[in-house]
Amino acid sequence: MTDPTPPSTGLAGITAAAKQAPGRGLPPVHLWHPDHCGDIDIVIRRDGVWMHEGSPIGRAEMVRLFSTVLRLDPDGYHLVTPGEKLKITVEDLPFRAIGVQMTDDGLVFTTDVGDTVLAGPDHLIEVATDPDTAEPAPRVHVRADLWARIARSVFYELVEAATLEDGELVISSKGARFVLGPVGAAAE
Repeated sequence: MTDPTPPSTGLAGITAAAKQAPGRGLPPVHLWHPDHCGDIDIVIRRDGVWMHEGSPIGRAEMVRLFSTVLRLDPDGYHLVTPGEKLKITVEDLPFRAIGVQMTDDGLVFTTDVGDTVLAGPDHLIEVATDPDTAEPAPRVHVRADLWARIARSVFYELVEAATLEDGELVISSKGARFVLGPVGAAAE
């Protein structure tokens, strides 16, 4: 028997697709290849706030739900369901690493959408440096092609825990070595 109810579209469809993943699991967005349906007025601001039609999305549960169906394709960031693909705007990176815990296994980051990531060979830490200001721009890989900007306070924790090797601050996690930058960078 066929379900007479047509599939939801737009925000309702995205919400329904995201709810298919039980618990904190993730829907298989890498397996979904719907046609592009257009843009949706969702912006992830540089500070990590998710906006819809100019207003912040105030429910953390809704942001978490949308984050589970987020995918980066060659033409930009999209919210993806089995039936549609809607392009959104991301000003910097889609997530923020707002906490880090130093465990026996390594560095465990927590993102602003509730993901936890153990840094290592599969989840790299990278630090780019602004050529004009020498300001570090650290990030950690979360999943697929999605990254989290490491918050300044979290980066300071990493710097404090780092060791000095050949004039560079280095930290290790899960057998991988990450260079945070040269000693004294952006310290002026």
